[in-house]
Amino acid sequence: MDFWIIASVAAAAFQTVRFMLQKHLAAVTLSPAGATFARFLYSAPVAAAVLAALVAGGQITLPTLGVKFWSFGALGGAAQITATVCTVMLFGRRNLAVGMAFIKSEVFFTVLIGLVLLSEGVSAVGFGAIAVGVAGVLVLSGPIETKGTGWRRIISPSAALGLLAGALFGVSAVAYRGASLKVGLDAALARALVTLAAVTAMQMGAMWVWLNLREPGEVGRVMGAWRSAGFIGLTSMAGTFCWFTAFTLQTAAYVKAVGQVELAFGILGTVLIFREGISKREYVGMALLAASILGLILLD
Repeated sequence: MDFWIIASVAAAAFQTVRFMLQKHLAAVTLSPAGATFARFLYSAPVAAAVLAALVAGGQITLPTLGVKFWSFGALGGAAQITATVCTVMLFGRRNLAVGMAFIKSEVFFTVLIGLVLLSEGVSAVGFGAIAVGVAGVLVLSGPIETKGTGWRRIISPSAALGLLAGALFGVSAVAYRGASLKVGLDAALARALVTLAAVTAMQMGAMWVWLNLREPGEVGRVMGAWRSAGFIGLTSMAGTFCWFTAFTLQTAAYVKAVGQVELAFGILGTVLIFREGISKREYVGMALLAASILGLILLD
């Protein structure tokens, strides 16, 4: 099995645990922005320390990072922050597994954004598999609302949040691949670590300023919840490192397609941890998304 597939599956597992912790913290302790900030506050210093130790020990020679690296990193970091806030808000409306299924629409957006930003696409078979996944998202969106006009009658607030998060995660995935490809190192793990340390440092700083301006006191609450928030940071760092490693080895669209195995992990979390039910319609929607994954990986 190719190493990028192993890294993608590991990233999905770590991300599922992080989403579960963020769902819990947002429900009982922190705001959506605070729960998002926790992942960066407790991961950025660790990533920076690991990189510094390897540079000091001579295992990594830190390369010059150009404007394109920082541009891709900043774009990906901003998109990921916004997407994570949308995700935490979504988990307040729907159960964990279905919320994660909405977010998995990111694979569709990743294909399109990858084509625009990096000129990386998929074959006709791949687009066919993606269409099956779109059907799954539509099934998951649930009954049409009776209030409002236009698109508000077609798409529910939960679906809107999930699709927005998916689109932004797609932007971040492609931007992170673009950034990692600009790191002048041969080893994929080294490129992933440099990208991780740089991006999480930018995200931590930006969110620290934002919270102090818009939600005074929330930074203190995040620090006060260090037992749970610390685990968010560690699982976030591990998951992001695995994502970045996969991005250095394969196009973002295929990495994210494999990462949709997270749906299976989400079902386990929904049933075993949160004791939430999943309807037959929701199972059908997730099954269509699972078929999309198999189509992208096995047929393309």
